[in-house]
Amino acid sequence: MTPRWSQLCSRKLLNAGFEQSRSSPQWEVSVAALRACPSNRVCSLALPRLPTAGWEPDRPLLASLSRAVQTAVASPRVCQLARPKRRQGLYSPHLSKTSLAPPHPAATSSRLQLLAIPKSDHPQYAQDRPVSWPVPGPVRKAVASERVHVLSRPNQRKALFQGYNPYTVTLAARSASASPRLQELCLPLPRKCKGK
Repeated sequence: MTPRWSQLCSRKLLNAGFEQSRSSPQWEVSVAALRACPSNRVCSLALPRLPTAGWEPDRPLLASLSRAVQTAVASPRVCQLARPKRRQGLYSPHLSKTSLAPPHPAATSSRLQLLAIPKSDHPQYAQDRPVSWPVPGPVRKAVASERVHVLSRPNQRKALFQGYNPYTVTLAARSASASPRLQELCLPLPRKCKGK
């Protein structure tokens, strides 16, 4: 271990002027502190801050009720106002069955009765085939042909660009010859050619 590592591994030393914490919550008060007299500024700062002029303390959650409130008896008018309001023209569960008007018999027209008849199925409509049905004997003894075996095999799909070589040059490209116009376009522009 190098001297630098040993220095970093050692604990940090306290400052020479650092005072240790008091060993006990009780300590001796100095004579100067006993005879100290606070100034007017210190006394003003020691006073608790007064609330604002419009501040009111919070009301208790459970307010105490007076004896008069506890022994009060509601008048008939107060009992009448305490009942829920009944709305005219709307059904209310507070109304009795006798107070409701009897229902009026309604006569349906022939058109409504015709529309109420369920629609019948088409004569050639075939119902859903049952889940399990008997298999006939010829089907059980049938032998699949070679063509059926070929068609029953899954189709083999090749991946995209499988077997494709982008560097293959076709025969047509090998035997192609450039036209005079292409040869003219391949030449650099005369104004860009610098004479040596």
